[in-house]
Amino acid sequence: MPRPSILNSLERKFILVIGDFLIIIASLNVFIHNAIDSKYISFKLKFAIFTFGVISFFVLSYILDLYNIHKRLRRKYVVTQALYITSFFVFIVFLFAVLFFDASFWRIPLLVFLILTPIEVALWRLFFANVFRVIPTVKNVLLIYDQETEKDYREINYAIDGDDEETFYRVKLSYNLNQHSEIKKTFLQASEKVDSWIINIKNYNEFPKDLEKVLLRSILRGKEVISYTSFYENIYEALPIQSHNDSFYEILQLRNRKIRYLHTIFSFLVNLILSLIVGFLLVLCVPFVFFLNVFFNKGPLFYTQKRVGLHGNEFKIYKFRSMVVNAEKEGAKMAVKNDVRITPFGRILRIFRIDELPQILSVIKGDMQFIGPRPERKVFVNQLNSLVPFYGTRHLIKPGITGWAQVKYKYGENLEDSIKKLEYDLYYIKNRSITLDLRIIFKTVTTVLFSRGI
Repeated sequence: MPRPSILNSLERKFILVIGDFLIIIASLNVFIHNAIDSKYISFKLKFAIFTFGVISFFVLSYILDLYNIHKRLRRKYVVTQALYITSFFVFIVFLFAVLFFDASFWRIPLLVFLILTPIEVALWRLFFANVFRVIPTVKNVLLIYDQETEKDYREINYAIDGDDEETFYRVKLSYNLNQHSEIKKTFLQASEKVDSWIINIKNYNEFPKDLEKVLLRSILRGKEVISYTSFYENIYEALPIQSHNDSFYEILQLRNRKIRYLHTIFSFLVNLILSLIVGFLLVLCVPFVFFLNVFFNKGPLFYTQKRVGLHGNEFKIYKFRSMVVNAEKEGAKMAVKNDVRITPFGRILRIFRIDELPQILSVIKGDMQFIGPRPERKVFVNQLNSLVPFYGTRHLIKPGITGWAQVKYKYGENLEDSIKKLEYDLYYIKNRSITLDLRIIFKTVTTVLFSRGI
């Protein structure tokens, strides 16, 4: 007997969005018809606040990752995340009404809107999380692999089952094409009980014809059939470079695209606006850092270093010095947690990312931009190129002060971390968009505010 249909991630997100939408509409209705003095209410006000409210809530939710259902979140985190995002939302709606309509308010209904809306959204999300702890949501997977991908079987299996990420997939059956002779009855019976086929092979032309018939029959019966690359990209928002040999084209899926004019304009505006803001902060910080350096971090104020940028060309990067003088007299070495070379004052600079501010000079010179892969030194690039044949593809765009890898993965301490971060860099290069850039900007701001990282 076939298993009942399981809601996929998109369907679960849709249910979550519908619940949020109903709560937000009801809350905005209370705000407009009860909180605002009736003499200010007009069709223009109603339309403007409803439109602004709905759009701002879902834009904030997307950028701040409120709809990431793959993270294994504690109930406490689910509630607090919903509370602070929705609290920010009700505040900007209130501010919008005051600034653009100069409205006056009834105190009690206004407090109901400002306080109860975040609580309602948080309770709805807590209910949603508890319901899907009871309802079966995990898809049983049949993993197909070949001789080329067999060496990475354990890592692939681990990625599908998930660890910190709740993938909603579990490998229940695996099949090695290298051992294929003929389809056995036991395999056919077992394949009927899986919900998804995940295929990770190098050469699809060598896919056995009899197994292909079974696969096509499964598709006709509504089973999901996807490549491992697609699965990994959808779940982890990264590209699986370590477990996919040298299948360069399948991973990056390079294709001829029209110039993304809107994203180009957006990137220009981001670089312009943030250059002014960060440049102003740099001017403010220089006297203080210079003064404190005299007592707590004796030596040059700035630290310069050559990094690899666009098309593999080297350029000079600038930072406030946070390490002892001649920190690399014994050779190039990546910074690690609790690095003894970092001075006490330098550690403070790093915690609040103040040491990064002089990089604005590289942005102004045109060597860098604000969002992109972090530039690495040539000595490490050469080592990584020997380990990963297509590491150089991250140099297809200008390097950035912040990027997708920086907000999604921990601080890189070794070559293994650099390879892992490459998965996120390639994902960004492939999926660059305005919304992805906004997510990176917001995540960078929260990283700085909460002092995460070295």
